[in-house]
Amino acid sequence: MRILMDLHTHTVASGHAYSTIMENAKAAAEKGLEGIAMTDHGPAMPGGAHLYHFWNLTALPQQIAGVRVLRGVEANIIDSRGGLDVPADILDRLDIVLAGLHGGCIRAGTTADNTRAMLAAMANPWVDIIVHPGNDEFLINPEAVIEGAVRYGCALEVNNASLSYIRQGSKPFCKRLVSLAKERGVPLVVGTDSHFAASVGEFAGALELLHSCGVPEEQVLNTSWERLEQHLARRRDARRKVRQELTGGFEG
Repeated sequence: MRILMDLHTHTVASGHAYSTIMENAKAAAEKGLEGIAMTDHGPAMPGGAHLYHFWNLTALPQQIAGVRVLRGVEANIIDSRGGLDVPADILDRLDIVLAGLHGGCIRAGTTADNTRAMLAAMANPWVDIIVHPGNDEFLINPEAVIEGAVRYGCALEVNNASLSYIRQGSKPFCKRLVSLAKERGVPLVVGTDSHFAASVGEFAGALELLHSCGVPEEQVLNTSWERLEQHLARRRDARRKVRQELTGGFEG
């Protein structure tokens, strides 16, 4: 299985990462990747990027060092209703929107509380992908999350960092989610969650898990530009429907 693009990376704008956009893009090129998403943390994360950082991402070229660049965010889920720390008008300007539960942005609750927050974020059409859903700090009901992913058409991430150097207790929860996702055909993505350029494009742990669970390549969105773009287009269509409902069918 060949992963064409790294859809979860951080730069110095996140406040606790150590490489620049240029350094990440060059690292992606050196690893033979075709694309990279710049997905810094939203402002609720201590040290996270200001909202204007995301508003101005349109200043980035669409290609750096021969690698296609997706302008995105890892938004923080900040309440049990799935609220995000980045407003919809800014999310609308981005190519890709990740969302996840993070300590320091929301208090870890009961399994029911965490599941409720994640499902509510999935129901938000501005969210394309839920990241590190197997995080052992925020235990969730895996069956309910998988059913939510099916219902709302939201993709789930297999987070390589959770299988290597952080969130060490996450592996069994990640495996359970991936096994259930495989059974239900839930779209998956692989991300490094890189906080330093050297780890961009390092997918070994995630690929091993996908292989052990028998996940076919066609279920992993970032093995194909066509599959990824189709997923993002479906999410944009869902946003358009919400806007039409809010404006009575008029978007002018």
